[in-house]
Amino acid sequence: MKPLVRTARKALRDIADPAKAPIMQAYMKSTMPYLGIQATPLRKAAKAVFSAHKLDSFAEWRDTVLELWRGARYREERYLAIELAGYFAYRKFRTLDALPMYEEMITSGAWWDYVDAIAGHRVGELLRLHPAKMGRVLRAWAKSDDLWKRRSAILAQLGFKADTDLDLLYDCIRPSMGEREFFLRKAIGWALRQLAKTDAKEVSRYVAEHAGRLSPLSKREALKNLL
Repeated sequence: MKPLVRTARKALRDIADPAKAPIMQAYMKSTMPYLGIQATPLRKAAKAVFSAHKLDSFAEWRDTVLELWRGARYREERYLAIELAGYFAYRKFRTLDALPMYEEMITSGAWWDYVDAIAGHRVGELLRLHPAKMGRVLRAWAKSDDLWKRRSAILAQLGFKADTDLDLLYDCIRPSMGEREFFLRKAIGWALRQLAKTDAKEVSRYVAEHAGRLSPLSKREALKNLL
């Protein structure tokens, strides 16, 4: 076991709150148990552990993230893996070589708390750095049999605001527009709602044009702040 992983697991257990654990597990509908650690103390513990254990290469960083992720017995261990993937000191490692790791985390995590953090931040970051390559990747993900890859493709531009590539966003929405899956309908509405913060007119136009295909949930979410 890598020193960072060993230290991280001990740090999490030291701040666990058994009273909160079942409540958090029930809320997330998780089969994996919780330690009962909320976001702020988890991030504080993560910072302390990461500062004490430097990772010197891409391979060491990737392998440590995946050891935390694959070996997790508690959900917070996977949250810690996501934190390590996004830790500022390893920004130089977050290249296209990291994409297979993100894809594994998305498909094996297969729930919104994991997937949204990875899609909106890590996948989105790669899209900013490599728009042509990642555009092709996300268009392929948008047609995947895996709903979480589809959701990731839709949500990758959540933080792009005025920089949103509309053609890419709509290409990623289109294959899921008629799906009944809640997490896809919600993602479509959320992505459009975020776009509406900088281009309300365009979102109104798009929703009106596709009113017959968009689900009520997607339309309601997209127009939530415009009505």
